[in-house]
Amino acid sequence: MAAHKHDHGAGHSHTHTAQSGTLIVALLLTLSFAGVEAAAGWWSGSLALLADAAHMVTDSSALGLAAAAAWLAQRPPSTRHSYGLMRAEVLAALFNSLLMLVLIGFIVREALERIGAPRDIAGGTVITVAVIGLAINLAVAWVLSRGEHTLNSRAALLHVLGDALGSVAAIAAGIVIVATGWTPIDPLLSLLVAALILVSALRLLREVVHVLMEGVPLNLRLDTIGQDLARLDGVLRVHDLHVWTLSSDTIALSAHLEIRNLADWPGILAAARQLMDTQHGIHHVTLQPEALAAQPLLRGDWPPRADGSQG
Repeated sequence: MAAHKHDHGAGHSHTHTAQSGTLIVALLLTLSFAGVEAAAGWWSGSLALLADAAHMVTDSSALGLAAAAAWLAQRPPSTRHSYGLMRAEVLAALFNSLLMLVLIGFIVREALERIGAPRDIAGGTVITVAVIGLAINLAVAWVLSRGEHTLNSRAALLHVLGDALGSVAAIAAGIVIVATGWTPIDPLLSLLVAALILVSALRLLREVVHVLMEGVPLNLRLDTIGQDLARLDGVLRVHDLHVWTLSSDTIALSAHLEIRNLADWPGILAAARQLMDTQHGIHHVTLQPEALAAQPLLRGDWPPRADGSQG
């Protein structure tokens, strides 16, 4: 006998719809400036601007992918996908994390080449374009921060914040070049931004892989959850306890509870659901009751006799 609770109501669909709209707005803002910054970086000779432009292009693809994943997450469960397509946002976050690592590799390679062979850079152009880019990045970050905080939206926000750091680095590089003419500052600051982005990208990648490996959510402790269930009145023991993440806003739990009497199960189930909801934020709960045998096992012949009798 098993009992479960699985909530996928209108509120869940509404939050994903709002998230998809937020991501589309952020996509349009980012994509509108990427081409301008790329052209300005090429004309001025600034790696910081080119890196920032490349980052904005990856931002656009990341935001587009995130918006598509948020839309897919709204799809209802089917006979082929019994949980629906909630994991689409996790896959989008994984792709965006890997895309960030590729971008960091590109920036590092170009920076090392330019340190060995400095190029002339139009500092004034770099400053002007980078300031505009920073304003757009901050506007996009503000839009994303007001939406739902899922793995998907966090991956997109990471792209945008990394891009904002790139704009700051480009502004600083432009100021130093205008003031001193020292062009190596441009690739050096690009390396600094790449290092900062790398830390965040690896942290997000670790969390995404943890979700895909069905790990216990990092903010929860399996032993604490098991102890809380075992303390419920009528529960003797808890085993086969599993807790994992379906999507950023849906955590699932399954467990076997040994109880004294099956007649007590409805009350135990209600208490367990309320406990998991209020104490741990787990709404998708599947529990299997197991009553201890009322009679002791009887010794018999083994293997059974051919006629089916046991002596």
